[in-house]
Amino acid sequence: MGLELYLDLLSQPCRSIYIFARSNNIPFEFKHVELFKDSVLGKKPAAGSGAEQPRAGPSNSEGAGKVSLLKKVPALKDGDFTLAECTAILLYLSRKYNTPDHWYPSDIQQRARVDEYLSWHHANIRANAPKTMWIKVLIPLFTGQPLPSDKLQEVMEGLSTSLKQFEERFLQDKAFIIGSEISLADLVAIVELMQPVGVGCDIFEDRPRLREWRRRVEDAVGKELFFQAHEMILNIKELSNIQIDPQLKEQLAPVLMKMLK
Repeated sequence: MGLELYLDLLSQPCRSIYIFARSNNIPFEFKHVELFKDSVLGKKPAAGSGAEQPRAGPSNSEGAGKVSLLKKVPALKDGDFTLAECTAILLYLSRKYNTPDHWYPSDIQQRARVDEYLSWHHANIRANAPKTMWIKVLIPLFTGQPLPSDKLQEVMEGLSTSLKQFEERFLQDKAFIIGSEISLADLVAIVELMQPVGVGCDIFEDRPRLREWRRRVEDAVGKELFFQAHEMILNIKELSNIQIDPQLKEQLAPVLMKMLK
């Protein structure tokens, strides 16, 4: 049995694994999981309703639940071996397939720099960037009304602080986070920062240093692959036309509103 990757490219961690595997020519079977199917995005509208349809194709949600004890994506299955969590999967792939050293350097100090960023990332960039999608798309989808603009402003201020730290502490005047070549740190960072872009918050527009870094990352992995991986998130606003099951909306709307209070 070959390598299987259970992914939904709406998910930032899934995109990092997809890009990493594809850019390193790692053979794998893409098991498409619809992350929000029947839980967040509700039911597909009936044929002829005129609403936008989500992408078609079979979902492997049940299979992902069996592969990952945590019942979430990304998930990896390699023969009888299964693995969850983005960083663990990226490191497993880099070691098993002996990917180029720049991704996760053998030099102990360079490797420590990658580890340092990955540790910082979760409480900073990842803690702020995804909230933009919830505020601008998903919560209005469930509640039927936009959140007050001050909620988005609050999130953007927190993200702006994290971006300032990212530029000054990690990127500095280097081409990439740990030097002249791309690493796993850059990949994990960029997929997260594309989340606000997908909902109309272009965080790169007024940050030339960050904008040039993004361009270098795109070039390093290949622009075609980069935009293929981000196609869904860059069209995320189409989800506003999906019909939500009334019972599901009633159950989840109050919960979602509390998330950002």
